[in-house]
Amino acid sequence: MTRHDREHGHPALPDFDDWFGRSFPGLPGWRPASAAHSIPVEITRRDGVFVLRAELPGTDPDHDIAITVDDNLLTVTAEHPETEEDKEHSEFRYGSFRRTVRLPAAIPVDAVDASYADGILTIRVPMPDENTSTARTVPVRRVNRSDASRTRPERHGGGR
Repeated sequence: MTRHDREHGHPALPDFDDWFGRSFPGLPGWRPASAAHSIPVEITRRDGVFVLRAELPGTDPDHDIAITVDDNLLTVTAEHPETEEDKEHSEFRYGSFRRTVRLPAAIPVDAVDASYADGILTIRVPMPDENTSTARTVPVRRVNRSDASRTRPERHGGGR
C-alpha cells in the first residue's frame, strides 16, 4: 500500500475478501445467485408467546416483506432491491431473503401479530402451553338390557 492509498483509505488493489469473499464459487458462504439469503433471527418465549425478531434493514414492510404460516412453520420472505447509484464499495446484501422457523406446535394463524421498526421485524405467536394435553377420559354410558337390543348391530346370514 502506498502512502497515498493509506491517507485516502483506498488500497491500490481490492481487499482479498473482494476477490475471494462470500460470492466466490467453492468457498464457504457461496450461494447461487438465485438462492435467497438467510435472515438473521432471534427467538424468545415468554408467557406462552414466541417472539421472533428478524434483522431486515432497508426493507419496506408494506411492499418487501411477507409472512406465511403453514401448520407449525413460520416463513419470512423479503426483498431488498439494489439501488441504481454507482458504488465504489458495498457490503450490503441485496436480493431475496428467506427464513423458515419450526415451532413446537401448530400456529394459531389468526393470533399472529407482526410489526416493523428500525429495521427489525417482530412477530409474536401465542402458543398453547406445552403441558396442555389432548388426552381425555371418555365416560362409559351404561345401557339397559332392553336398550341394548336396539343398539346391537343386526346379524345377517346364518345366525340364530
